[in-house]
Amino acid sequence: MVQLIEEKLPRHIAIIMDGNGRWAQRRNLERIMGHQKGIEAAVEVVQFCREKGIQYVTLYAFSIENWRRPQEEIRALMGLLEQNLRVELAKLLENNIRLMTIGNIDDLPLPVVDVLEDAKERTKSCDGMVLNLALSYGGRDEIVLAVRKLIRDVKNKILSEDDINETLFSNYLFTKEIPDPDLLIRTSGEMRISNFLLWQLAYTEIYVTNVLWPDFTREDMIAALAEYQRRERRFGRTSEQLLETAH
Repeated sequence: MVQLIEEKLPRHIAIIMDGNGRWAQRRNLERIMGHQKGIEAAVEVVQFCREKGIQYVTLYAFSIENWRRPQEEIRALMGLLEQNLRVELAKLLENNIRLMTIGNIDDLPLPVVDVLEDAKERTKSCDGMVLNLALSYGGRDEIVLAVRKLIRDVKNKILSEDDINETLFSNYLFTKEIPDPDLLIRTSGEMRISNFLLWQLAYTEIYVTNVLWPDFTREDMIAALAEYQRRERRFGRTSEQLLETAH
């Protein structure tokens, strides 16, 4: 059994939950069954992270590009999202988990928006962990929207060009309330970040597993965390500099 070092656990884990459709196809099931199993895996992973004291978990639940999928699949996905949010709200409250979202939430069907806003409102005082759902989200879109807001504020003389730096820019992103991810997990073996948190992942450790998301378990999460703890996060410095800082 792998022993994790509590002091070296990531503060923020982001996950690209990939492989739901392939999981279903390999079992000759409809794709929506893969998405349902994927939601069940997400619930288990969130519970595990809460138990381990992870402060932030961001799940890439639905990308802007996903709107290109067949309408039947999108409708089924949105129905699953609405249904499971209603079911899981009590568990969020019980576990002191705050729900947040990033992305163009207004693009979602109104019943889904209503359930999301209700869950966000009812969990806003929870401070045990933040569960952040990326919905109708795209990293490039997020950056373009941030640039537009900055230009508007410069034009309105709320700030000047000289005020703009990395910290200020970060405050114009969807994720302004949460720290950048320490660890990105991608399932199903694909070696890309798929337009996810392009600004925020600059120094994030990336872990890719061939496991399809519906099959991702607590043991797989432990393996990802163990690999994360074996890495040396230098942020551009040398190993010797890190040792000097530690002492």
